[in-house]
Amino acid sequence: MEALGGGFVVIIVIVGIFLLMAVRVLNEYERGVIFRIGRIQGAKGPGLILLIPMIDKMVRVDLRTITLDVPAQDAITRDNVTVKVNAVVYFRVVDPNRAVIEVENYLLATSKLAQTTLRSVMGQVELDELLSQREAINRKLQTILDQQTEPWGVKVANVEVKQIDLPAEMQRAMARQAEAERERRAKIISADAEFQASKKLAEAAQVMMEHPMTLQLRYLQTMVEIGSDRNTTTILPFPVELLRFFGGHTGMHPTEVPTPGKT
Repeated sequence: MEALGGGFVVIIVIVGIFLLMAVRVLNEYERGVIFRIGRIQGAKGPGLILLIPMIDKMVRVDLRTITLDVPAQDAITRDNVTVKVNAVVYFRVVDPNRAVIEVENYLLATSKLAQTTLRSVMGQVELDELLSQREAINRKLQTILDQQTEPWGVKVANVEVKQIDLPAEMQRAMARQAEAERERRAKIISADAEFQASKKLAEAAQVMMEHPMTLQLRYLQTMVEIGSDRNTTTILPFPVELLRFFGGHTGMHPTEVPTPGKT
């Protein structure tokens, strides 16, 4: 009787071990690729999965979007400038079967492919394009990576170039170029302002020529402005008609200035 009870316990233990080996639970974002005696049976899940112990083998595949940091890569642009560029890649598995069968390690393969593609694309553009057209470069990287990883069942959703490190001498050259560009713009603005001011002065001179009274008004306004400042100089307006009067009596032209010592 005791032997029978001991055998029953052993059977229960063996059944429990087999159940533990046969039962798998997959989360909503996971799929299990089942192999039966080496042949693929397809992806299953999520939820409870039953396997045949010692015969079936399951490989878990995560379907969530993966963020992959691409290490900084040394590259030479088309105009022979050495730069160091790093990026980030967002991708996810869309076909678990191909992700397991077609490539040994899709994470490692995608990382290596992203590094080589980044260096290749950097060599096809000039430095100015790299700095000013980053969105276009991101789209180009995403398109190339997506085409290359499609046979693996991997979908590349986005690629972003994070940082571009330039040599110190190139940074100084770009700073000098930016300073020269600012000076050029400042000179253009100043010249344009002078041109506009000269046009206004020409218009004002034309108005004063047609209306001489405006010249007298401008003269009086200038006197007021001078008198408002704190100075010791006093200016008195002298009518031009008086010069003509004195010039007629002395025999001098109204525009001649008397010379000391002459009568």
